[in-house]
Amino acid sequence: MTPAWIAALTLVGFTLAALPVAVTLANLRAFRPAPWPPAGGGPPRVSVLVPARNEEGAIGRLCRDVLASEGVDLELVILDDSSDDRTAEIVAGIVAVDPRVRLVPGKPLPAGWCGKQHACWQLARAAGHDTLVFLDVDVEPRPDAVARTVAFLDASKAALVSGFPRQATACFLDWLLLPLIHFILLGFLPVARSRQDASPGMAAGCGQLFATRRADYERAGGHEAIRASLHDGVKLPRAYRRAGLRTDIFDATDLASCRMYARNAEVWRGLSKNATEGIGAPATIVPFTLLLAGGQILPFVLVAWGLATGWRGWPGWALPVAIAAAILALLPRLVEAVRFRQSLLSAVAQPLAVAVFLAIQWTAIVRKALGMQTSWRGRPLAPQ
Repeated sequence: MTPAWIAALTLVGFTLAALPVAVTLANLRAFRPAPWPPAGGGPPRVSVLVPARNEEGAIGRLCRDVLASEGVDLELVILDDSSDDRTAEIVAGIVAVDPRVRLVPGKPLPAGWCGKQHACWQLARAAGHDTLVFLDVDVEPRPDAVARTVAFLDASKAALVSGFPRQATACFLDWLLLPLIHFILLGFLPVARSRQDASPGMAAGCGQLFATRRADYERAGGHEAIRASLHDGVKLPRAYRRAGLRTDIFDATDLASCRMYARNAEVWRGLSKNATEGIGAPATIVPFTLLLAGGQILPFVLVAWGLATGWRGWPGWALPVAIAAAILALLPRLVEAVRFRQSLLSAVAQPLAVAVFLAIQWTAIVRKALGMQTSWRGRPLAPQ
């Protein structure tokens, strides 16, 4: 490698590593936990809406967690989405002893709908209260989670808010990859600017936890507006913004945790299923590959190359700059590991995490281009 190439690649790596550092440090001030509800007044009336398909291992725990909520007058509505396990039976047993719980049998999936979007749309129609909190079964909310989520909805003046829970891990790939949720969100989306810029492209969210009001949900078209989408975390906030409504996000680390996967294969399939509607979309896959590979992998490749060659042929300034770029690449992950209760060792594995993440994105887009279909929870993902 010539000195000119070494110099150019070193500058590229340093610049692309420094970008998410600057954005992350600014975002850590804007991405705050939900507030405590104000004193006085009665508890808000909330419908907690949970789609469930083959969730017999978690649905009982989820019901206990939600029913332990404090500071809210809630109903818990569970939609059984054509489960072929004991999900409905378990919920029916809880309904028999707690009148706050309702079990709604899901209707057959219509053509052109994704299963989760159809389930959430039915839940919104079945809700008895005007404040709606959509919650995934694998989320473990604390007793104050629902009340503080509604408090953030009120304080933000947004029509739709979304919290990012702490991501609990159970296997190697989720330990390696799930912390990238915070890294990509905070490293490339200016949160303060997204609150001022109402364009759909500045929207963000997490499909694990949403809160909204019925009138706003209906004005935006709700989940019907994204019926074919597999990625409600991105698509639902964009639908609200296209309707002229504000959206916002908050740090739910201290409110809830979420264990999405149990095995490595589930992690790969889970991240693949909605990749082509996010970073793995045709319009974003190349720029994000350049940003992530250039800033998070290239600096370490350069340092390894320099060590292997004894730094022969390197300009004198390139050595410290390459090392600084590698440090900058790790800095956001290390800060986020402390802030969001993630593994420090996983943060050090950032280059490997980004390489595997990009491999998933490219695999997903190639499979889509070849017309290959993937199933999730026993149902094809591609709407018919």
